[in-house]
Formats: sequence, C-alpha cells, structure tokens
Amino acid sequence: ACLEGGEWARKDGFGTDSDVARTEEGGFLDGADFSKVSRRARDRGKPQMGTLGAGNHFIEVEVVDEVLDPEAARVMGLEEGCLTVMIHCGSRGFGHQICTDYVKSFQKAVQRYGIRLPDRELVCAPLDSPEGHAYEGAMRCAANYAFANRQVLAHLAREAFATTLRGCAPNVHLHQVYDIAHNMGKTEEHEIDGKRRRVCVHRKGATRAFGPGFEGLPPEYRPIGQPVLVPGSMGTASWVLVGTEKSMERSLGSCCHGAGRTMSRRKAKRSINGGELRRELEDRGIKVRAGSMPGLAEEAPKAYKDVDAVVDAVAGVGIARKVARLRPVAVVKG
Repeated sequence: ACLEGGEWARKDGFGTDSDVARTEEGGFLDGADFSKVSRRARDRGKPQMGTLGAGNHFIEVEVVDEVLDPEAARVMGLEEGCLTVMIHCGSRGFGHQICTDYVKSFQKAVQRYGIRLPDRELVCAPLDSPEGHAYEGAMRCAANYAFANRQVLAHLAREAFATTLRGCAPNVHLHQVYDIAHNMGKTEEHEIDGKRRRVCVHRKGATRAFGPGFEGLPPEYRPIGQPVLVPGSMGTASWVLVGTEKSMERSLGSCCHGAGRTMSRRKAKRSINGGELRRELEDRGIKVRAGSMPGLAEEAPKAYKDVDAVVDAVAGVGIARKVARLRPVAVVKG
C-alpha cells in the first residue's frame, strides 16, 4: 500500500480501473521509500487500513440539491436529487507517526544547518539534505497509504449501498467522481515570473485545483478541469468545484480543502456546550448520536467558517468554479 497506493487496493479487490483513473496522480506518488519509515509508524498503520479515524474525518451521505454548471456536473455524473457519498480521511496513525518522527529529526537539523526559526513548531530541513530526502520518501509512503485507505473505504461504501438499497432504486451503483489529496508537499512544474520552474508546493488545508487541459487528468475531465471537493461541517452543505486556468496563475493550481475552522478544538470544547449543541441541531431536524459531548462540541458547525461564503470567495477570485452544492443527509464522524 505504501509503495503502490490506490492500485494496491484495486488489485486486492477494493475498486476498479475507473476508480484509480479518477484519483489524483492515479492514486500513487513515485519516490516512496519504505526504509525511511520507522517501526513504530509501521506498527500503527498496519491495523488501521480501511478505517476512518477521529477528528474531522467523516463519511457523509449527501444529496445534490443545486447544480450550477450543468455540463461539468453531467461529465461527473451528478444531477439534482441524486445521492452521493463523500469520504474524508487520510493516512491515520501511520502518517501521524511519520510526522512525529521527522519533527524530532528536524529539531536537530535546524541546529546543524544554522536555520533560525520564528517559532519552534516551524522546524524544517533543506529539501536537498539527507534529512529532507528521508522525509520526502517517508511522506510519499504516507500519501500512498492514504490513497489506498480512501479507496478501500470508498469501495466498502459502494458495497454497503448496493446491499442496502438493492430493489429500492433503479440505480444504486456509486461511481467515483474524484479522490484528491491534501496536507502534503508535492514536486510540480509551474510558471513563475514567466518561466517554467520545478517547485515543491506544500498544500496545508488546501488541495490541488488544476485547470482544463492538464495532461494528468482523466480524458473526460480535461475539458472542464479537475474536480475539487470542499466539505463544510456536519450542519452545513458541501461543494463540488472545478479548477480553472486562473488557479494555475494565481495559486499554483491550489484551492481550499474545506471551510476551515473559526476556533481550535480546545476552544470549541471550552466555549460550546455539547448538550446544548445537540438540542440546537435536533431543533433544525438534525438527529445526533455522539460518543461524547466534548467530542461533539469540537465539530460544532459554529466552530467552522460559513462554507458558502468560503466558496463564494474562491469562485470570486477565479481559482475554482462552482459545479454543485451537496446537502448532508447522514454524517458518520470518526
């Protein structure tokens, strides 16, 4: 999984050729170096493949309640009233441990290379250093693990829908629209100051949003641009967008990955009463089953920005174009 990504899941029966084709980078980053992954990370990752994880990770059943770009929606197979499933998860404890390991390594590296930091949490190492190369190899293992993990979960969701709804609807097959990565650095070629340059693009809280014509997109998506998924919170809508030519010019082919938080998890737990939030949501017709009230408070809708306003801003500056708005029907949080 760490070396093959989504293709590993497909070969093991969790997905189709079409799924892999409709995944960023074909579900695989070259250059993964498993020898740079610690034993602790391997032990944490092994039992967690095919699991969702905690925090803001989720599986959400949604209905398309508005289509704003009919042609792009048609290409993606989306139409008003159809049910969709959106999954947000990543490399689980495997990637978390890799991060922990290399933060410790980089604390020594900044001293070795004489790097002065405004904040100790900004530890780093030169890309062309031994520490930088090691981290890049390990990080790509985590990215591939995440591609595989989402592919497994998506296929299991597809099977659950087929089993549960068989005989209830004429078409219960879930096709994959797209799988995108976030929170990692990728080596890409971009035009900067009029020159094509190979650069490392670090998308934190952001995702790729390449415009029309990009060779790495599936043939059906090249005329419209790459699909971009922007989830909201468990009490608000989510969006499907597409990347634009302006995103290539203005943001290195990048867009927001979600609405973004207005308060930290700690602040949300301190300032929001989980029981009151539960009652507020139920008054809006949203039934909540939570393992803990503090955990519910962490993911309160008011802890996040207004996703519609965020998408309006993104579309307003031209780095993505609206395709469809998705209204949540049921949300499972890790």
